[in-house]
Amino acid sequence: MRFKKFDIIEEIRNRNGFTIKKSAETVETLLEIVKSTLASGEDVLISGFGKFCVKEKKERKGRNPETGESMMLRPRKVVTFRCSGKLRHLINSG
Repeated sequence: MRFKKFDIIEEIRNRNGFTIKKSAETVETLLEIVKSTLASGEDVLISGFGKFCVKEKKERKGRNPETGESMMLRPRKVVTFRCSGKLRHLINSG
């Protein structure tokens, strides 16, 4: 199942009785906080849910899948997610 941002907004509206506008503002605010924190290089830990981490990837050898040509991939940052023990237990107990 695919869960889109609008689905989250609808779920918040249904559970809390907020208006669509208030629910959308809440979701947008949360996502903006997470994005700006990660962009600054800091990790985001949400207790009982998990941790979003910014990892540095070093330069490495890669291959162009279209041509098969070898190339060097630039160093970059990626975001990873590690779920909490509570979430892992919930997922595995179902």
